[in-house]
Amino acid sequence: MNLRPLLLLIPMGAFAQDDPWDDGEWDDDWGEEEQGLVWSGFAEVGFGTRFSADPLLDERNTLEDLRWRVETDWQTDDITVGFKGDLLYDGIENGWDADIRDLTIAFPVGDSVDVKVGRQVQTWGTGDLVFLNDLFPKDFVSFFAGRDDEYLKAPGNAARVTWFTDVVNVDIVWTPVFEPDTYINGERFSFYSPAAGGNIAPRPPFKADEPTEKFSNGEFALRLHRTIESTELAFYAYRGFSKQPAFIRMNAYGASVRRPWGPGLFNFETSYYDSSDDNDQARFLAGYEWEARRNFTVGLQYYVERYDEASNLHWITNRLTYRAGRDKHTFSLFTFYSPSDNDFYLRPSYTYRHSDRWSFAAGGNVFGGSDNDTFFGQFEDASNAYVRLRFHY
Repeated sequence: MNLRPLLLLIPMGAFAQDDPWDDGEWDDDWGEEEQGLVWSGFAEVGFGTRFSADPLLDERNTLEDLRWRVETDWQTDDITVGFKGDLLYDGIENGWDADIRDLTIAFPVGDSVDVKVGRQVQTWGTGDLVFLNDLFPKDFVSFFAGRDDEYLKAPGNAARVTWFTDVVNVDIVWTPVFEPDTYINGERFSFYSPAAGGNIAPRPPFKADEPTEKFSNGEFALRLHRTIESTELAFYAYRGFSKQPAFIRMNAYGASVRRPWGPGLFNFETSYYDSSDDNDQARFLAGYEWEARRNFTVGLQYYVERYDEASNLHWITNRLTYRAGRDKHTFSLFTFYSPSDNDFYLRPSYTYRHSDRWSFAAGGNVFGGSDNDTFFGQFEDASNAYVRLRFHY
C-alpha cells in the first residue's frame, strides 16, 4: 500500500517552525511545597459515524472516544521536565489506551545550545497541511476519524539539539528507533489493494515489517534556518525511511522560504527524495494566505509531485476560515482537489467556544473520486461526520 503524504488541515504555520523553548522566567525550585505542580488538561467525548456503511467493515461508526488529558511542567533554573498524556477509551477498538504525547527533559548547554530529550512531537516546514520536509510521524487514522487536529501529529522518542548562532540556527533531531506513520490498515477504514484490484479490510489488520531496531536504522533530521528582515529561510536534510509501508530507505533534501507579500503571507517549499528503490521524486509547493475581509481568511496552495518514471501528481488546496462572536464561533472549510487523479477531500468544521471551560466541535470528512485506486478515491466509503464535547480544567 502506497499512501501518499496527506494534506493536513491545520492553519498555515500552526505546525511550522515552532519554537519549543520557553523564553520566560523559570522557577528557582522544582515547585514550592505549598504550591506544588500545576496540573491542567481536559476531558472529552467524541462520536463519529459514516454517511453510508462500508461493506467490508462491521462497524459503521468511526469515532467512539472517551479521553482524559493531563499535562504539567516541572522547572528549575536549568531544567524543565514536561509531561502531556492521555488516557483513552476507544469504543471502536473496545479497549483502554495510554498515550504519552510528551515526556521530556529540556536543558541548556552553555549560552547557545538547548537540548530536549524524550517522547515529543516534532514539526517543521511551511505548508498548510502539506508536508514535504516534515518527515516526522503522522496519525492518519485519528485524523480521518474526526479527532482533534492535534492528533494528526504522532509523538516519537527523540533527542533534539538546537544551536543558536549569529549566522544561522541549527536544529538536529535524532530518533534512535524508526517511528512510522499510523497508517490505514483495514481496522477502521478499508483501503485499496492493487493485488486485489479493489478495497480490502484484512483480518488481522495489515501490518508491515518495520526496520530492525539498530543504530544504522535510526532517523536523523537537520534544519538550518534564519530570518533576514521579514523573510524566513530554511534548509533541510533527512536520513531514514519512508513513513508509509514498505518503509523504503531514503534521504531527503529541501529548502523553504516564507515572507510577507502584498496583503498576505507567501511560502514556497521544495524537497527531493532520494529513494533506495530508485523511485526518486521531487516535490514543490507554493502557497498564499491573506485576510480577504475582517475575520475571513483565505489560504491557497498548489503542489506538484514529480517522479522519475511516472506522471506528475498535482494537488490544489483551499482553506476558508471565518470567525464570529469575538472568536467564539469558528467556521472552516478545507477543500482538496487533484486534477491529475480526479479525486477530492472536503473537511468542513465548526467550533464553538462557550467559555474557558467548555467547547464544542463538529465537522466531517468527505472523500470522492472517479476511481477507487487513487488516494482519496479509495476512502469514499469512509466519508463521515463527527462531534466532540470538551471540558477544560
